Amino acid sequence: MVEKSIEEINSKINDGSVNVVTAEEMVDIVSELGTENAAKEVDVVTTGTFGAMCSSGAFLNFGHAEPPIKFQKIWLNDVEAYAGLAAVDAYIGATQLSETAGMEYGGAHVIEDLVRGKTIDVHAKSYGTDCYPLKVLDTTLNINDLNQTTMVNPRNGFQKYNVATNSTGRTLHTYMSTLLPNHGNITYSGSGVLSPLSNDPNYETIGTGTRIFIGGAQGYVVGEGSQHNPEVNFGTLMVQGNLKDMNPDYIRGASFYGYGTSLYMGIGIPIPILNERMAEYTAVSDEDIVTNILDYGIQSRDRPKLREVTYAELKSGSVELNGREVTTSPLSSFKTARQIAEECKDWIKNGEFFVNDPVYRLPNKGIFKPMKQTKKKPLVGEIMATDVVTIQQDNSFHEAAKKIMESTFDHLPVVSEDSKLVGIVTAWDISKAVAEDKFNIVKDFMTKEAITATTNEPIDIAAHRIDQKEVSALPVVDDENHVVGIITSNDISKLLASE
Repeated sequence: MVEKSIEEINSKINDGSVNVVTAEEMVDIVSELGTENAAKEVDVVTTGTFGAMCSSGAFLNFGHAEPPIKFQKIWLNDVEAYAGLAAVDAYIGATQLSETAGMEYGGAHVIEDLVRGKTIDVHAKSYGTDCYPLKVLDTTLNINDLNQTTMVNPRNGFQKYNVATNSTGRTLHTYMSTLLPNHGNITYSGSGVLSPLSNDPNYETIGTGTRIFIGGAQGYVVGEGSQHNPEVNFGTLMVQGNLKDMNPDYIRGASFYGYGTSLYMGIGIPIPILNERMAEYTAVSDEDIVTNILDYGIQSRDRPKLREVTYAELKSGSVELNGREVTTSPLSSFKTARQIAEECKDWIKNGEFFVNDPVYRLPNKGIFKPMKQTKKKPLVGEIMATDVVTIQQDNSFHEAAKKIMESTFDHLPVVSEDSKLVGIVTAWDISKAVAEDKFNIVKDFMTKEAITATTNEPIDIAAHRIDQKEVSALPVVDDENHVVGIITSNDISKLLASE
C-alpha cells in the first residue's frame, strides 16, 4: 500500500528530487509498472486544457479620477463592463459584445488586449453626487495603469463536453462552432487524456484553494464552477488569477460566427499522487473517456442523444454516425494543452510551483437543475394553421398560381410524390417566374431549401428563425419531413399583440 503526504511531495519539489510526468505520459507508466509501482515512482501528474470558456471575465480597479467619479456605465474599447460595484470597480465579461463591432470584438478581446499590454480606450458616465461629482470620463490606459486586474471565471475546465452535430437541412451557428446540414460534421471540445478533472474524477485533490496554472500564471480554484454537475461527470471549476502575471499565449479572444465572442483559456492542475488510487485515476486514456453526440438541430435544452463516443474516436478524425463516417473537428487545442502540462511540469521540477491540499474539496454529489419557468411561451403546434395547402413539385406554374390566389396563404409548401417537403413557392416566386418568362413546372422555380419548424418548438425559436432567415412563413414538418402545418409572421405578431 502506497501512502504519501503533500508535505513529502513538496519536500521533494524543494530539494529537486521530485518525479513529475504529464497525464499523457502517466498512461504508459501505469501500463508498464502497474498502479502500485507507478504510485511509488511518480509524485505529481500535470494536466492541461485550452479551449473556449465563455464564462470568464475580470474584476478591474481603475483608481480614483480627479475630480472623483462613481461609474454608472463604463465601456472599454466600446465594450460595456458591469459597473454596479463600488465607485471605480468594474467586471468585464468575455461574451459582452462591442457596441460598434458587434460579434467581431467583445470582452474576451479586451482581456487579451490588456494581457498583451495594449492601450485601451475607457469611456464612463455617472449621474454625479456630492462626493463623486464627475459625470463623464474619457481616458486611455494599459494594464500597468490599473490597480488590480483579477480574473474570476465562474465556469472553466469542464470535466468533459458534449459533442455537437446537426440533423437539419440548414447550417447552424452555435457555441460549438458552425454545424453543417445533414450531419455534415461533428465538433467537440476538451483535451481528453490531459483534461484536469478527468484525471481526478472524484475530486480527491481538487477544491477551494487548489493551486493551478491559469493563463500562464499561478492562480487558485475558488470552488465549484457554475453548472457543476458531478454525478454525470460534468464537473466545472470557478477559478481566479492575476491578469498582470498572465501570458497571451494562453489568453485568446475569439469570435464564433453567428454566436458571439468567447475567451480561449489555458488551465492546468498538477495532481499529487498520494496513493495507488490517484495513480489509477491519472492513467485515464482517451479510450476511457466517454461522452455523448447530441443533435443541435433540435433547439431545446434536452437535445437528443445520438450515440456515445470516446475521445479516442473523436481525435481519430471521423466517427461513424447513422451508417456513415462523419468528419470530426476539435474546438480545443490539444497541442496547447500538452504545452500547458509540460510547462507545469517544468515549474514543479524547478521548484517554482508547489502542490497543496484544498481547503474544501469540490462536491461530488448533486444534480444540476434546469431553469424554473413560471410562464412558458406556446409551442408552434399550438398556434400553427393546420389547413395548409400544398402542391407537388411536378405540377404546373398555372396550378401553383391558382392555388395561391384561392388560398389564404402566400406560401405553398412543395411536396414530393411521397408527400415529403422538398421546397416552397411564394407569391414572390410566382411574380418572379412571370417576370423572367419561366412558365414551367413548380420544381423549376420553387425555393428548394425551405426553412422549417416543428410542432414541439417554442414559438420564440420559430420567431427567431423567421427573423434570422428573413422569411415570412415556416412550413411545419414532422419527424419524417411531412408537412403538418404552417406558421407565419402574422400568426406570431397576433400572438404577441394578444399578450
